[in-house]
This record gives sequence, C-alpha cells and structure tokens, in this order.
Amino acid sequence: MKKSRRTFFREATLSSAGLFVGAGPIDHIATERPSVAARDIMQEVRTYRKIDAHAHVYFKPESPKQQIALADRLSIEKMVISRPMKPGGVGSPDEFVACNDLVLACVDKYPDRFIGQMTLNPQFPQACIREIDRCMDAGMVGLKLYNHVKINDPLFYPIIEKFIDLQMIILMHVGIGKSRITYDPREPENVSIPSDFVEAAARYPEAMFQFAHLAGGEDWEDACKALKHSPNVYVDLSGSNNDAAIVDFALAYLGEDRLLFGCDNSFYQGVGHILAAQLTDEQRHKIYFGNYNRILRKSGNHVD
Repeated sequence: MKKSRRTFFREATLSSAGLFVGAGPIDHIATERPSVAARDIMQEVRTYRKIDAHAHVYFKPESPKQQIALADRLSIEKMVISRPMKPGGVGSPDEFVACNDLVLACVDKYPDRFIGQMTLNPQFPQACIREIDRCMDAGMVGLKLYNHVKINDPLFYPIIEKFIDLQMIILMHVGIGKSRITYDPREPENVSIPSDFVEAAARYPEAMFQFAHLAGGEDWEDACKALKHSPNVYVDLSGSNNDAAIVDFALAYLGEDRLLFGCDNSFYQGVGHILAAQLTDEQRHKIYFGNYNRILRKSGNHVD
C-alpha cells in the first residue's frame, strides 16, 4: 500500500538524524498515534541529564543567550564552551587571549550552565604556558585547539604534558571533507586527521584526547576504525551531518565508554541522533552525561 506523506514522516521521525523541537509537530506525533514510533519524543529528551561536551560561544550580541535558550529546550544541563580562533588566521597570543576572555566572561555570568575550555596556539609556547596558568587560575577545565598545529606536532608536546598533570582532556578539531583525500578548502595543510590522533595517543597514553565532531563532515567510518585501539581517545558525536549509522557504527568500534554527547551548535541533531540510535537506556545515560562527567571527575570538576 502506498503511504501518504503524513504517514511517511510520522513513521520516519525517530530514524531521522535530527530532532525537531516545537509544540506543533511534536504534539501532533505524540497524540495522533500512541505507538512506539509516535511516542512523546520530548518526554524522552527530558529523561536524560546532558553535558554538551563540544559547545561554543561567539563574539555576537545574541550569544550566549541563544545557546542557553536552545539548551533549555533540549534539557541540556551543562555546556563545555570554547571560542576557537578563526580558521586561516595567525592565531596570535592577543587573539587567543581575547577568545579565552570571552569564555571566562560567559562562565562568570552563567556559572550554572557553562564549563570553560581555553584555546591556544602552540606556535607561541611561552605565551601558551602563561595562558594555561591564567585560565586554570580562573577555573577552566580543558583545552580546545583548532588547526594551527597537528595534534602530534612536537610543538604540542609540552602542552599535552601539562594537561596530563592537570588530568584534563584536550579537544582537537579534525579535518572536514569527503574521506581522507578531499578536505574542505578552508582546512589548512596541518589540520589533524585520525592517524595523527593515533600517534599522539600512543606517545602519551596518560593523556586524554577528544576527537571532535564525528558527525561534522569527516570520514567517520575511517575515524572509528583508526581509533579503535587508542583507548585514551574519546570521540564526540557532534555535528550537523548526521548519517543514520554514525552512532551505531561508533558504538561497535569504540564501545559505549568512549562516546561523548556533543552538539557543536547543531543542537537538535546532537540530541536526536542519540535517541534514534540502537542504544540501551544505560548507554544513553552514559553518552549523554556519565562519560564526560567521569572525565571531569579526574580533575575534581565533575557536575554531581
């Protein structure tokens, strides 16, 4: 029997990668047909505590209130925020200090919602060490780097060693593009790729690395296969390119304890594709909240 447009979209709701939030569509699905496919999705969303392990704030007047408003709609309790420098720039100390000042101001204004991460450029080693000390004194709990150096560049070694001592995670941007061959034009030559993470993780098994935005446009199958035997590399599931199998594939290769919920400002997708995946209730609790909170606990900065 040929399905109507309404029936098709109703039955496809949970298998889609995104999550549409709003009284109209959600209420319609939840009340028209009280079945598994039409259950109250927003009730499920509210079931799980959430730490967004990959969040950002911006140099715009609507930020960070805009991020908080979206988080409120999706019951995201905490957001781990950073403000990376613009791609392709010099990444001077003045630039990364300004980015970190923004994060510190946001955390100071909304301490119950934000957890701060600094950004740096390892090409300026002395300035980086000074900035780490400043940001640690102000209560930051981790590091987010973009693409000024690869994660396995020797320039990065002293910083990695510093964060081993701090027992804090390092979140690193990953090159975006189709497979390992064709990267987005804005990605510089020294952007990190999965094999770079493998090398850094092997050199520093005591460190904790966060492989950024698995759903952000990189070759996610290759990444999961490459990182399978690097237990100190965690993978955040953020991004807007939510192919249907990403979460299930990552679970099979990496296990439930190395996957982190994140949005990277793609809030509906970040929440929705974890609900859509073939996960147990316990696995969703771990990915949405428990795994990252366990990382925070190592440095005494856990949420509960």
